[in-house]
Amino acid sequence: MTAEAIVQAQLDAYNAQDIEAFMALFTDDCVIADLNGAVTHRGAPAIRERYTELFVQYPENHAKLVNRIAVGNVVIDHEDIARSPHERFVAAAVYTIRNGLIARVDFIK
Repeated sequence: MTAEAIVQAQLDAYNAQDIEAFMALFTDDCVIADLNGAVTHRGAPAIRERYTELFVQYPENHAKLVNRIAVGNVVIDHEDIARSPHERFVAAAVYTIRNGLIARVDFIK
């Protein structure tokens, strides 16, 4: 799969709130961080816990892709995210792909 296809599969699993399909796209040592900031989640177990809780807390959660840029093993998504009908925000996610899986995500919001 291309880097773009991996990130699209992750977005599809996120929107379906399918934690198994979602986690299958991450490396065991993956990292989630704030761009130029702190690492917020390190390793697949921490990421699984974060998103399992998010899917329970926000059952209507949905991310709409606004724009995507792919350069080599890096994909940048601009997303419009609705947690509920009354909670919405925009974010950018910078995905780094390693050996066909997401190894790092840096969020800008």
